[in-house]
Amino acid sequence: MDKVKIKYFVDIGLAMSFLISVITGIIKFPGLTKYFTSIYRVITPFYMAKIHDWSGIAMAFLVFVHLALNWKWIVVMTKNIFVKK
Repeated sequence: MDKVKIKYFVDIGLAMSFLISVITGIIKFPGLTKYFTSIYRVITPFYMAKIHDWSGIAMAFLVFVHLALNWKWIVVMTKNIFVKK
């Protein structure tokens, strides 16, 4: 598989883990739990926290992979911005 396709799938994974983390974070936020009681009938708070935690771990891993795949570009752009010509 070429690097472009790998970057595409890493970015899709990042987007999915981000959305899951945000949605579960909003649902389990202390002041908002009373508005999501119907969700807690399907998924218990314990499993909601597990989903939230694991999506955060997946997102952190994918961020590191994303940075590794784009490291050359990051270095070149940093030099372009901070090195005076």
